[in-house]
Amino acid sequence: MQRSEFGAMNADDVAAVAVDIAEAWNARDLDRVLGYLTDDVEWNDPAMQSPAKGKIAVESFTRSLLRAFPDFVYTIRDPVCVAVDCSRCAVPWRISVTHSDYFDPPGFAPTNRQAVFEGVDLLEFRGSQVCRIETLFDVIPPAEQLLGISLRPAAGGFREKCVVAFQRLFALAARTAQRSSSRKGSGETPAG
Repeated sequence: MQRSEFGAMNADDVAAVAVDIAEAWNARDLDRVLGYLTDDVEWNDPAMQSPAKGKIAVESFTRSLLRAFPDFVYTIRDPVCVAVDCSRCAVPWRISVTHSDYFDPPGFAPTNRQAVFEGVDLLEFRGSQVCRIETLFDVIPPAEQLLGISLRPAAGGFREKCVVAFQRLFALAARTAQRSSSRKGSGETPAG
């Protein structure tokens, strides 16, 4: 990898790291992937129960993901967009998978269904290593593809009416809890 003057990464370096990480993922070369990460890396992904903090947590999630989706393919959709100061980049991608084994945690059983979906990874660098990854994608399309059902209710249908009723119930509960909390904070007692 070529370095710009003073050893800092330039835009080409940053893009090359993103491409090599994708190639390492597809080659199942976890050592190479982990080599690009700081020891205290943080990765937040909608597929995670909570952000992975540190290389061990990232490796654990990655192994679980590749076990559940052994044909996982990560394809970069150009362009990789690099910040002017080369400290961050946005990597648009397309992922294709088949759910062939348990995804644990949380323990989702294999469906043997395929999914293809798109998103973006935001990579933040410290020196020449990635210190933070924010993965962004709409979870509904891959969930629908892997489950074989529509999670979005049809407009005006029974499922939509149920969703609206539940939302209104939860909104009422939230407003009631908020009023109760503000009364306690102000010393008010409810009238009654």
